Amino acid sequence: MVSNIKIIKINSEISSILINEPKTYNSLSLKNLTDLLKALKKLDADNNVKVIIIEGAGKGFSAGHNLKEVRRLKKKDKYQKLFNLCSKVMLQIVEGRKPVIAKVHGAAFAAGCQLVASCDLAYSTKDALFATPGVNIGLFCSTPMVAVSRKINRKPMMKMLLTGEPIKANYAKEIGLINECFSKQRLKKEVLNIAKKIASKSNLTIKIGKQTFYKQLEMPLRKAYAHTSKMMTVNMMAMDAKEGISAFLEKRKPVWKNK
Repeated sequence: MVSNIKIIKINSEISSILINEPKTYNSLSLKNLTDLLKALKKLDADNNVKVIIIEGAGKGFSAGHNLKEVRRLKKKDKYQKLFNLCSKVMLQIVEGRKPVIAKVHGAAFAAGCQLVASCDLAYSTKDALFATPGVNIGLFCSTPMVAVSRKINRKPMMKMLLTGEPIKANYAKEIGLINECFSKQRLKKEVLNIAKKIASKSNLTIKIGKQTFYKQLEMPLRKAYAHTSKMMTVNMMAMDAKEGISAFLEKRKPVWKNK
């Protein structure tokens, strides 16, 4: 079966994952989730790739789960398989070594909104819409709220969940769901600029920092400081930290070894 998940190499250090099923508004079906997970793992294991971008084809980013498929599943174990698989994809993004950027246009609804929230950074067009609309069809967006509620505060999160109403890009930026929104013409350029900026840093430093960031978020304050102090020490022992400090003091550009 042909995959709807396409890996596009932008340059030697940046790759994009395109969800290419516009006829279902890039739904996160079992097949698409399986292939998306494979693509994420493949790029995460590729030492040449430093930044991953996720985007959707056609009119929008992703409408979430394929409701026609969901209706056909019928059995409890099949529903569980779908939602567990979706959670694995989101965890892969968070726990992976590489920064992942969501490049959003059109709608990012339900699990599609969850996908945006799971990414480390998110940029959209000014007319993009975000929603957790499950309540409208009698299916509360419980798994999407895990990712989204870790990016925005409780009151706006509960309003999204309880009303199912979409929010606009400028408000999504205001509450912290996305980093910035641009015109359609500028989005590609701006996302590529930030990806190149991240790719210019030490891959090892980014990996240590990303993993430490998410781990400390779930810790009490004292444990967070103990853990981050330990990780700063691990980072300091790396060749790249020594090179970076030397380069700064010697007023030259660092040459990263990713060691």
